[in-house]
Amino acid sequence: MTSSGAERGALPTPRLPAGFRIQGWELGAVIGSGGWGTVYAAHAVADGTTAAVKVLPTGALAPGQRAALGELVAREVRFSAEADHPHLVRTHAVCTVDAPDLPALDGAIALVMDRAEASLGQVLDSAGTGRPVPDAVRVLRGVAAGLAHMHDAGWVHGDLKPANVLLGADGEVWLADFGLATELDGTHAYVPPLGTLDHLPPEWWSQRTGSHGAVVRPTADIWAFGVLAHQVLTGGLHPFPGATARARSLAAQGYARGTAPLRLDAGLDEEWRRLIGDCLAPDHAARLRHTAQSLATRVEGLAGAGGRRRIPPVAAVALVGAAAAAVAGFALFGGGDSGDGGGDERGRGAPAVVTDAHRPAAGEIPQDADVPAALRPVIVNAARRCTDEEVTPALLAALIKAESGFDANAARPASDEYGIAMWTPSVFRAWAVDGDGDGDKDYRSPPDAIATMSLYVCWLDQRFKQARLPTEDLPALIAAGYRTSDRTVIEEGGVPERVRPHVEKVLRFLAAYER
Repeated sequence: MTSSGAERGALPTPRLPAGFRIQGWELGAVIGSGGWGTVYAAHAVADGTTAAVKVLPTGALAPGQRAALGELVAREVRFSAEADHPHLVRTHAVCTVDAPDLPALDGAIALVMDRAEASLGQVLDSAGTGRPVPDAVRVLRGVAAGLAHMHDAGWVHGDLKPANVLLGADGEVWLADFGLATELDGTHAYVPPLGTLDHLPPEWWSQRTGSHGAVVRPTADIWAFGVLAHQVLTGGLHPFPGATARARSLAAQGYARGTAPLRLDAGLDEEWRRLIGDCLAPDHAARLRHTAQSLATRVEGLAGAGGRRRIPPVAAVALVGAAAAAVAGFALFGGGDSGDGGGDERGRGAPAVVTDAHRPAAGEIPQDADVPAALRPVIVNAARRCTDEEVTPALLAALIKAESGFDANAARPASDEYGIAMWTPSVFRAWAVDGDGDGDKDYRSPPDAIATMSLYVCWLDQRFKQARLPTEDLPALIAAGYRTSDRTVIEEGGVPERVRPHVEKVLRFLAAYER
């Protein structure tokens, strides 16, 4: 169901040597590789014209895989023949590899295409998290224009993601990989049940795949553009939390079910925030009014305006002590059943509500610790709401001890913080969990406050993993994020000096509770 070779079941791809010729094209170094094949730098023997050659072996594939590959190639070639646009990569020729001495590659399909310097995915991998990629708006203009041309011609891309956006040496921006591109028949079309998990719209998971394949509509590309735009403008941050593509797709499904709000990165420009939010409307019907052409027009307008206005963080109030952008932070949560028949939530990385049967509490609090007996089951149950192994009863207890000393009536009116978890009321409302099941969500109620703390801490854990901060420092980073904000910790690349004494106190308590 994904575009990775391992998950598609494709075999490792053999390589052709540098200097190998395919019908007038001489191959150079490998510039990319995926589940179906390998891409080589190449030049025409006759005149030196540069190109990229994508070689797709067929000999080792099972009949079903071979048929699927043939269908993908046919789609790509057909679309390239019909499309003509400066922001769509072109396929110049389709060749057959003649290599009797290399049986694994003899008879492989070779596509000769425009040569790019890098994919947008590669650029994002090297970009600093939280910073837009170079020429971000220009890149998004090209993607939006190419997508609008496709839709106007009656085609859907079907697999829009950073790896399928190519960047040329002279500033070119090309949409690429049209293996899932398909021509609309009325309002929709059918494609093989493939795609990239965390760029597929939520409705993809609730539909049945029939004999014709999976239904795809232009609004699927609109959703994918919203995800991609968020990544481009934030240096690779996905708008849904999770350490894996599957976890992020589960989080998106939870958002679509209405279990949590959409939380985009707090530093986004106001107009970009609105545009991305429109793209990420939770269902097909809500996205239907936003066409690729209207998006392209809006992107052009933002490019012309310079894209310099920034929105101040929503609820720029103290989150347990410091002005933070947590309410406008970047994430959402999906609770309970994933809705896709996936079964056990364990190990998916999504901050989902789970039952006792799903995951036992990690690191029970020692009996002689100073955690009040009445709070122990509350803390343990709250920790079980998160599937991430770092969020343990011991960590929650250490955070609570540092914040309030387990005092349910604690208060710091000067900073508007109250209760056992020292919530700011307005921030609590954005994350609130009914921890005791009484139908009310009260920041002064220990079960509610602690359950909500677990949810927020779980999200911090996901955020810092996604930002590629050192995983061995996660407890310290979580303590710092709870005292400041996720964005502050990510921007500083670790624990801010001003909260280090507080963080060290949390870590001392944690060590005592983990002994």
